[in-house]
Amino acid sequence: MRTICGPFDRLRHMNDALFVGGTMILPDRLVAGSLRVQAGRIAEVVEGFTPIVAATKPIDLSGLLIAPGFIDLHVHGGDGSDFMDATADAFRTVCRAHLRHGTTSLLPTSTVAGDEQIMSFLDFCRRCQESNLDGARVLGAHFYGPYFAPEAGGCHPGAELRSPTSVEFSRYLEFSDAIRIATVAPELPEAEAFVRACIARGVRCNAGHTHATFDRMADAVMWGVRHVDHLFCAMSDRAKLRQSQTYPMRGGVMEATLYFDELTTEVIADGKHLSPELLRLALKAKGPDRLALVTDCSRALDMPDGEYQFGPLVGGERFLRHDGVGIMIDGKSLASSVMGMDHMVRTFRHGTGTSLPEVIRMATLTPAKIAGVDQEFGSLSVGKRADLVILDQSLHVMSVYQDGECTYSATR
Repeated sequence: MRTICGPFDRLRHMNDALFVGGTMILPDRLVAGSLRVQAGRIAEVVEGFTPIVAATKPIDLSGLLIAPGFIDLHVHGGDGSDFMDATADAFRTVCRAHLRHGTTSLLPTSTVAGDEQIMSFLDFCRRCQESNLDGARVLGAHFYGPYFAPEAGGCHPGAELRSPTSVEFSRYLEFSDAIRIATVAPELPEAEAFVRACIARGVRCNAGHTHATFDRMADAVMWGVRHVDHLFCAMSDRAKLRQSQTYPMRGGVMEATLYFDELTTEVIADGKHLSPELLRLALKAKGPDRLALVTDCSRALDMPDGEYQFGPLVGGERFLRHDGVGIMIDGKSLASSVMGMDHMVRTFRHGTGTSLPEVIRMATLTPAKIAGVDQEFGSLSVGKRADLVILDQSLHVMSVYQDGECTYSATR
């Protein structure tokens, strides 16, 4: 297969780096001290000001915060491009855009689309996985759609919504080496077969864009579903299900997500999708180790207000960027986010009052665990890859390091 994104070879050229004077954000506490990088990995984390020997001049981060690189499990686009454009330029553009917002690794997320469009998206995810895009690292695809419930399609193109069939999804799973997570509505025919086929190939499974009942979600947990996409959005609850059955009232996806300890979930904390009390409820019910921050960001990130396309340029859905969020053309419903992960971190912290280590954990270690990459990423731990975000005291991104190399600076 032809490689279009270039080899990921930073590690071969890496020298030591020493960061001093900053406050490190560990999973459970803040620590003033020093951090040494060797060959692109964290070699030493020292609390206090004990001298560390390094081969290079120390990088003084006095007054700044050192966080692990953000990890985005659910992201569609940015800076005018969508991953469903399925071109090398589109992938580079999106990955570079999110790097500016502190995201060092991400899962390109598909949309509901035609068969050939999805196959092209998966092909590009395979080509770009672990490649040097001069932006956020591609960890693998989030296969997202077309297997959504029609009642919960959201801003996705309705014409291509469909139920899984073994003939179709077996071809998609030929790319299982490049798919890290797949989403399905559990109530659809053959949803169980799809989930079991994914898990057999090492692909993790989510429930999303679904009007399943609580009981069906219990079944999905038994099949192996372990995560639910964007809590409170595009999902059933007691009120929605009551429209189809007078009594008894039944729980839906929302109630099941809050109930089952086996299920992790995520929130879009852009200040538009969810109010502060819903963010606080999510945190209280799931805790920072089972609740991740995601952007669910569209191509309108860092773009002016106006009309854009969600998903592929051919067959996608038109939406407006307005008032800091995406909305459908008729103005009656939301259409994805238009903000980066740094904004999500600031908004969640302001809206919930949770501690800085906890909110950073929800953008780093928790998504790393959900994606199964926490041995390599997600915390300032010795042996992990030195993906770092340097933040000011207001949690704005000052610079970004990947494998110990500075790949973005706000002052450049």
